[in-house]
Amino acid sequence: MKNNNENGQLRTVKAMIIDMDGVLWRGPEPIGDIAAVFKRIEQKGLKAILATNNPTITIEQYLDKLLDFGVPLNPEQVITSAIATAQYLTDRFPQRGPVYIIGEEGVRYALAEQNFFSAEDNALAVIVSLDRELTYEKLLRATLLIRSGVPFIVTNPDSTLPIPSGFAPGAGSIASAIQTATDQNPVVIGKPQPEMYRMALDRMGVSPDETIVVGDRLETDIAGGQTLGCITGVVLSGVATIDSVRSWKQMPDYIENDLRSLVEAL
Repeated sequence: MKNNNENGQLRTVKAMIIDMDGVLWRGPEPIGDIAAVFKRIEQKGLKAILATNNPTITIEQYLDKLLDFGVPLNPEQVITSAIATAQYLTDRFPQRGPVYIIGEEGVRYALAEQNFFSAEDNALAVIVSLDRELTYEKLLRATLLIRSGVPFIVTNPDSTLPIPSGFAPGAGSIASAIQTATDQNPVVIGKPQPEMYRMALDRMGVSPDETIVVGDRLETDIAGGQTLGCITGVVLSGVATIDSVRSWKQMPDYIENDLRSLVEAL
């Protein structure tokens, strides 16, 4: 499908913002030959940044995983919802300090880099993320803190996470439980909120109308890109199906089976 703006004119793609889970891989397994795909992106002269709502691992770990698949990138080419959450906290609480964290290494490391440390008492905020060691005690502590007036912040709203055997509960599922227990709506940082995309655009020095957002989730990847006025491309290698795309409120500019075929279509 051609990328046309509202006047029907072709828009030139100069840069890509690419999701990871469901686009580059499912769990530990790559989706196709992603090294060849990134070589093709380079051949086409396109800038690229990876932006993921998955905050469970660090930037360095993502870079190592990519390198294992034959894709050498630099740290500035990877943005996670954990990094965006750390930036949000820095802007709101410049004094830094204690926060209560439900989450894994990626979010803890990103917050620690900005001098926010995990604590159960005197927390400036409750940070909720994907946590595969979630316990009732963690849910209880978060609920009590939020009910006492501590801000409720969620790294990303994804209800599921694609894995080779299907879909696992995501950060959004954990946040929903706490939201039900507290009667409080959280501040959500990750996609479809625009912060991660704005960070990517700034780093690449490009505008929304010359940047394509590529993802497998309509309600996060594609919705966020459309809100900012980016070109959008959905791939059917993750969550989205052709039926869900056809019923989406605003058709993406590109619909392809995977990232390889989308890059070729640009």
